[in-house]
Amino acid sequence: MTYVSSFPARKIKVNGVKKLYFGGTAYLGLQKHKKFLKIYFKNIKKYGTNYGASRKSNIKIDVYDEAEKHLAKLVGSKACVTLSSGYLAGQLACNYFKAQGHSLFYAPNSHTALHQNNSSNYASYSDLAVAVENHIKKSNVTPVVFLDSLDFYGLNYPNFKGLQQLPLDKIIVVADDSHTIGLPLNNGTGCYAQLHKLNPKELIVCSSLGKGFAVQAGAIFGTTKRIEELKNTAFFGGASPATPANIATILTAESIYKKRQQKLKQHIQLFLKGLNNKELFTFMPNHSAFTYSDQKITTYLKEHNIIVTSFNYPDKDSPTMSRIVLSAHHKKKDINKVVSLINTLYD
Repeated sequence: MTYVSSFPARKIKVNGVKKLYFGGTAYLGLQKHKKFLKIYFKNIKKYGTNYGASRKSNIKIDVYDEAEKHLAKLVGSKACVTLSSGYLAGQLACNYFKAQGHSLFYAPNSHTALHQNNSSNYASYSDLAVAVENHIKKSNVTPVVFLDSLDFYGLNYPNFKGLQQLPLDKIIVVADDSHTIGLPLNNGTGCYAQLHKLNPKELIVCSSLGKGFAVQAGAIFGTTKRIEELKNTAFFGGASPATPANIATILTAESIYKKRQQKLKQHIQLFLKGLNNKELFTFMPNHSAFTYSDQKITTYLKEHNIIVTSFNYPDKDSPTMSRIVLSAHHKKKDINKVVSLINTLYD
């Protein structure tokens, strides 16, 4: 466990020693970006630091509707609703369908944000397919299948082969798209359009907006009818929304997002071009997280003052999750250093 006293950006200081940081989910590296912060502070001056009222209040701030239309257009959905976090977005979707009497099924590696009570993931898509088929034979209620669109192990994005084993025309699909929306993958649009082409009975996508847009917020995308139903729940009405300054920044920092997406894409290409042992890693096209299992990499990089993501996730009894995460805030020399060290380790 390593403690730091400021945001872990490109560099962190541990016991007085500066180290390069290749972890976390600040993919675009905007949390300490001067031009981005200038826009963000301007929005705070206009909207304040917090808005604790319900979105169902008789007083409404128009920036929410404006941003939700913008986000829906970006991903290709009919409608969108924003919330204070991606976790809350997942929980709203989960609680809503459970309350409606649907049976919930979880694909392998699904995030805890999508879970309710002690529900668990199926070990394989084959097992999931059998369970869903059995449910359909016995019940007239449409099953709901939850998954992470990008699961860091290649089971879903980019081909969604496992999902295509299911009778999608008889299933509501709820996908957590937190690690794709706003990032270079699919030009920032996430996986909504890809999933929609698979023709599920209904598609809902929920997401954190913090990873791609660098502000604390979440969102749900779907049909106009379904989004309105979600907005009319007590769960939604009783929760405070994302701060309007955060939501406004998604609109006003659009040009910065595009530039940083392009920079991150270049970093990914640089990393892959220099790496000799690509088979050591699991990675997806145009995504900057490179998952690995050989803990020699973690140890060797740490010896050379490079910290990566490596911990038991999502709880202490889970296996160690290790990955190198590239960010737009890195410099070319940082990436070349990591590549050189990995190549040296396996020479």
